[in-house]
Amino acid sequence: MADDYVDFPPGDGPTSGISVTLTAGTLQAIRERVGKRGVSAYLEKAAQRQIERDNLDELIADFDRMHGPADPEAVAAKRARLTGGASDAGAAA
Repeated sequence: MADDYVDFPPGDGPTSGISVTLTAGTLQAIRERVGKRGVSAYLEKAAQRQIERDNLDELIADFDRMHGPADPEAVAAKRARLTGGASDAGAAA
């Protein structure tokens, strides 16, 4: 059976059913957004986004280990340049 294993990236491959436990409030909020029949697709996309964020966090941590943390003033200046706003080194990221 191990020989049949295929390594799929997030979002690829056949679907597989699992049991997921959510708080009532979370499930209600999801259903309000997507209806009862859209919950699985919503959770699939949410899981994919979380995997992307986890991978990005790991990449940033590796970069910080190799080069040290980013200079907050330089980050603020680049953010201002990207967003067209004024540079505010004290602003939260």
